[in-house]
Amino acid sequence: MARILRGDIRWADLNPTRGHEQAGLRPVVILSHDIFNERSGTVIAMAITSQPQRAGFPLTLALHSEDLPKRSWVKISQIRTLSVERIGKKFGRASPEELVQLVEGLNEIIGI
Repeated sequence: MARILRGDIRWADLNPTRGHEQAGLRPVVILSHDIFNERSGTVIAMAITSQPQRAGFPLTLALHSEDLPKRSWVKISQIRTLSVERIGKKFGRASPEELVQLVEGLNEIIGI
């Protein structure tokens, strides 16, 4: 598999899930740093949805990547640590500015 890099938008198998977790094969944005991804066997990622979101920032962030086939939002509260075995093909990238906003939104949610 090609290196998994911070900012990649990739397919991921999020099953099994419980409750309100995002489920199934769906896109995620990779937040963890490249060296972590390479050495740990896991990545830290946030789920992406194409369903219009009522909640705005810091719960969601609209992505503006031209690589995405549909208008998409990152569900900032849907952060997961995933085995690299769950990570599939890359099909886009989040911008450096979007990555900063995602981390800021997470910091706001967790109270930092």
